[in-house]
Amino acid sequence: MKEIQKEVDEWVQQHKIGYFKPLEIIARLAEETGELAREINHRFGPKKKKETEDIREIEDEIGDIIFTLACLSNSLDLDMERGFKSVMDKVY
Repeated sequence: MKEIQKEVDEWVQQHKIGYFKPLEIIARLAEETGELAREINHRFGPKKKKETEDIREIEDEIGDIIFTLACLSNSLDLDMERGFKSVMDKVY
């Protein structure tokens, strides 16, 4: 995950605006999570896509969420890897 955070940071640093504020990132995370939920619902739930709707991949939506979480972590100077390890220790 360190590599993911580093790659995201390198991309963000190329843009003058930098990271959004944490609340703005959370709003984006909610949006991306909604897009993932919609794709899951279309694929596995009762609501099927309209013929005019683009096919979006679940994998891509998960990628958007990971990118957004890396932005949030970087903006707050947090270590995603350490956070993930902590969660795994807790669940074991």
